[in-house]
Amino acid sequence: MEHAIQVRNLTKSYKDFTLDHISFDLPSGTIMGLIGENGAGKSTLINAILGISDSEYEQADVLGYDITAHGRYAREDVAAIFCDSHFDQEFTPLFLGKMLSKVYRNWDQDAYMNYLERFDLPLKKRLKKLSTGMRVKVEFAAALSHHPKLLVLDEATSGLDPVFRDELLDLLREFTEDEDHSVFISSHITSDLDKIADYIAYLHEGKLQFVSSCDDLRNNYGIINCGQQFFDALSREDIVAYRKEAYSYRVLVNNRQKLRQVFQDIRMENASIEDIMVFYVKGEKVR
Repeated sequence: MEHAIQVRNLTKSYKDFTLDHISFDLPSGTIMGLIGENGAGKSTLINAILGISDSEYEQADVLGYDITAHGRYAREDVAAIFCDSHFDQEFTPLFLGKMLSKVYRNWDQDAYMNYLERFDLPLKKRLKKLSTGMRVKVEFAAALSHHPKLLVLDEATSGLDPVFRDELLDLLREFTEDEDHSVFISSHITSDLDKIADYIAYLHEGKLQFVSSCDDLRNNYGIINCGQQFFDALSREDIVAYRKEAYSYRVLVNNRQKLRQVFQDIRMENASIEDIMVFYVKGEKVR
């Protein structure tokens, strides 16, 4: 299978918000990070892709199945983790494993117990007594133990300490080492996505601003600090957005390699995912 997710012109409208004609592909065996400010529509998009909420679309396939007509066939091979636990808070991790073994045909109890041990989770403590981070760890243990082909994460790492987040990033990269496993992750911790994502999709006010490989972002985007004369000399096509400061311009460009050849002495910073997002939201567009 070439793509874990394929979406064409997906739209979801509310009274005061519209997710507007979203189109993208998630290649199998890769990790795509979904970024955007609060209220941009990230959770709305994820809920639509998972079939949790209805939407209109030209195409919306998950693991090769249309999410409305045949989505039930994909659910066994999809695991979704949200920022809040969706399990009964009276359950213990041990009881949860016994329950899920009756839900998933591919349930691997040995793998589940190994994850609980690896994450240092108590077997017989009720979920409501666990910290937010520990409950998220239970979610990951449960999600990975039925061997899904697609892992969908909606701000799932926000309650985790930096040490476990780093361990989790390694786990996600291991998960996608073969071409049968993919990850679609929404996160406001863009530094995590800098480390593991193969692709970035940027959503702003319900519109998809771009979908790009991380290699393209790293190789082509840069930030220039310059004066008025140099700013005026830049091609408008190379400028994504700029921010006017007291005595200079701070400019996000999308053709860094070419500009280095033309302006060999110019100092240019690498642009992080967070830098790009901030410029798109707060920067001025050239006219």
